Amino acid sequence: MEQLLIDKVLNNNVVIAEHEAYKEVVLIGKGIGFNRKPGDRISVDKADKTFLLKDEKEKEQYVNLLPYIDKALLDFMNDVMLFIEERMGKQLNEHIHVALTDHIAFAVNRAKKDMNFSNPFLFEIEALYPKEYQVAVEVVEKLKRQTNVDFPEGEIGFVALHIHSAVTDKSLRDINQYHQLITTMIELIEDNLDIKLQKQDVNYFRLIQHLHRAIDRVHKGEALGREKKLADMLKKEYPVCYNLAWKLVKVMQKQLHRSVDESEVLYLTIHLQRLTNKS
Repeated sequence: MEQLLIDKVLNNNVVIAEHEAYKEVVLIGKGIGFNRKPGDRISVDKADKTFLLKDEKEKEQYVNLLPYIDKALLDFMNDVMLFIEERMGKQLNEHIHVALTDHIAFAVNRAKKDMNFSNPFLFEIEALYPKEYQVAVEVVEKLKRQTNVDFPEGEIGFVALHIHSAVTDKSLRDINQYHQLITTMIELIEDNLDIKLQKQDVNYFRLIQHLHRAIDRVHKGEALGREKKLADMLKKEYPVCYNLAWKLVKVMQKQLHRSVDESEVLYLTIHLQRLTNKS
């Protein structure tokens, strides 16, 4: 079993240790620092589950964050990380320890001061990441019991994004860019088709799912495959939707700074046609 040499004990649940490959690491685990002192050797799996922060930037940010976080909240966050990993059935990217701990601490302070932020993407987050959203519901419930503070519904969406980021290795910046891009395209659709989309409508759900997958395909450089006969038919039968689909593709290209495969136009046209309620 891998044994590490303790450099510093930060609290009962956090120690800094020497690591052969990563030089210095932060070990986070329940009771991992209890009755420990510098120079002691410790097994990586000493706790039921030990999180290891090896990225230099994440490690530094986490250590700098510790003095500003209530000890009880830090202990709680360790349990939250274990809960999320167990419920999601996936290993968490280490950046969640900094990002989610900082976010939760800030959220607690905001809620106590009754400074609540709304989350404009709440429905979209629930639709796109149902499992992360459900786990976030449970995390926020635990947080309410832990702090005796009530949190706005929007907080569930923010926590769900952190969870999604941690299990997919996508940065929150990229995820938020996706949602902003989807919002821009939805507004363009409503303006061009002169309709107001209903978020509870199944076609709206299908549309945002498709837009999300389209953005993913652009990032991965995947193509759906062009079908000329279908393109000619859609262009002739549904010119308004076909031209709007091209506008959406150009918006995607501009925002993502990547080329978008022309086949995306065909599938977008079909989704847009559904929204017009025309046969």
